[in-house]
Amino acid sequence: MCSAFRSALLVLTLLLVSGVEARELRICADPNNLPFSNEAREGFENKIVELIAQDLGATAAYTWWAQRRGFVRNTLKAGACDLVAATPSNVEMMKTTRPYYRSTYVFVTRADAAAPASLDDPLLREKTVGVQLVGDDGFNTPPAHALSRRGIVANLRGYSLYGDYSQPNPPARIVEAVATGRIDIAIVWGPLAGYFAPRQGTPLRLAPVKPQFDGPRLPMVFDISMGVRKEDVALRQEIDAALARRKSEIDAILAEYGVPRVEAPTRLGAAQ
Repeated sequence: MCSAFRSALLVLTLLLVSGVEARELRICADPNNLPFSNEAREGFENKIVELIAQDLGATAAYTWWAQRRGFVRNTLKAGACDLVAATPSNVEMMKTTRPYYRSTYVFVTRADAAAPASLDDPLLREKTVGVQLVGDDGFNTPPAHALSRRGIVANLRGYSLYGDYSQPNPPARIVEAVATGRIDIAIVWGPLAGYFAPRQGTPLRLAPVKPQFDGPRLPMVFDISMGVRKEDVALRQEIDAALARRKSEIDAILAEYGVPRVEAPTRLGAAQ
């Protein structure tokens, strides 16, 4: 009887300890931002952070917030979650991991149309060109700045990265506009274009924007990392190690989602 009681007590103790030690990796993510993330966990960043959680013996738990102005303040800095995926490696408001991929802006054209060879191609003066804008104030992305510096303004059409958030996948509108002929050329962040272009009814073509740097401070190529609070040094080290261990699986996920990757080193953004 005493032996049976001790066995039952041991089992109960193990169950309690297991419950206490169960770990969650708390992710800050956008619920409507394919190909990166959505509430159905269909984005490639969903797949990658869940792979990292598995590597760390944890489960992924999400705090959902639209990824626009105030995202980091209302999620990571508020203590609601601990990890942000897909952030530029040189961002100042977080401590970032080493990059786990590097991508580029791309030119998107219909497959049967002429495509620009670079930002200096005369086509960009002759055709209707779509560029991505950030925020309600229309803050310009690097390609928009680059074209403006060349005096290419009148034929530009702006597409907000935020778009109509009541609709699924609002950033896809710029790619759809090329497919339907509303614009001739779009300059789009590579992961977004690589995912949505093959899903259009019209064949589209993607080509990396050149040059990679338009002057010393205007990159078209960015290293991408994960971010934690600046004081979370131990977690950052854990994520770094997991990213290294699961590199081949992460690369396979990026390839599956059509993420254009640039292998040559950039001059910006490698985490220290």
